[in-house]
Amino acid sequence: MTDTVAQRNFDESYTGGGAPWVIDEPQPAVVALERDGGIGGRVLDAGCGTGEHTLLLARRGHDVLGVDFAPHAVERATELARSRGVDAHFRVADAFDLDRELGAGGNDGDPGAPFDTILDSALFHVFEPADQRRYADVLHRITRPGAVVHVLALAESEDPGFGPRISDAAVRDAFADGWTIEELTSNRYRAVARGGDAEALGVPSGTVVDLPAWLARIRRD
Repeated sequence: MTDTVAQRNFDESYTGGGAPWVIDEPQPAVVALERDGGIGGRVLDAGCGTGEHTLLLARRGHDVLGVDFAPHAVERATELARSRGVDAHFRVADAFDLDRELGAGGNDGDPGAPFDTILDSALFHVFEPADQRRYADVLHRITRPGAVVHVLALAESEDPGFGPRISDAAVRDAFADGWTIEELTSNRYRAVARGGDAEALGVPSGTVVDLPAWLARIRRD
């Protein structure tokens, strides 16, 4: 995501108050992941947005870093951490350059790679297929063998929805090499429907809705 126009658009979504993914709480699917022991070791919250998941994991005692492409998102996340008294850490970083920006550019298979768990809530699905594969390659370089990536992404479905929705095949294709998909199941993604999105769903603007999603658990070979 080195396109400065894309960066500006994402950044502005955090200043106008209309980002549908900003729900001021963690995603229920992520809360369940943590509760059920799915998060461990050194954790990266990729595309952390305003930091709700990083804050959740930090409060629960996890060693976690939140990163996002949008400077305003990181500013808001840092302020939330301060206001809530949570010792949480955030950085502005490009998802396609994480190995360089985080100082994590070891060789594949390097046990010194920094992360044991990657949490991706609603980042993977914004990329085109070629970039999804490129992103998976970056995650491979910054994780230890046996590390786990959790992907929560909006799903193509006959049910009404909005946003960049993907098929399960998109996840399987991106993580085909160097990874094992241990689980890929239907789930829900919580968002705020506004404007045309709300009209399409037949709900008042500002309504919190749960949309069809995929939840994948992917292990690094």
